[in-house]
Amino acid sequence: MQTITESISIAAAPQTVFDLVSDPGQLPKWAPGVDATRVNVRASREHGTVDFFAADNPDAGVYTRVLPNGPGAEYQFTMFFPDGTPETAVAEQASVVRGELETVRALCE
Repeated sequence: MQTITESISIAAAPQTVFDLVSDPGQLPKWAPGVDATRVNVRASREHGTVDFFAADNPDAGVYTRVLPNGPGAEYQFTMFFPDGTPETAVAEQASVVRGELETVRALCE
């Protein structure tokens, strides 16, 4: 199974980042390609985890975490791909994720 993990430092309190990314209503602002009505969000403020699962396939998901990083936060995003996924598709998705993380930073700072 292939995996991508991307991370970004954000000059905002972890609570600010968590509040944005854990609210399904905010998804269109930072992940415009995601249909928020087709995603289940599992969030734990205590642990800083915000995981997103396809409503019609709970085994398909992405796993994220908001961590304290000095006076700001670090937002980590991990996604798994089935065996046989073309490298080009993985690279394209990694690029999309990096753009989404940049948008999260811009919305939070």
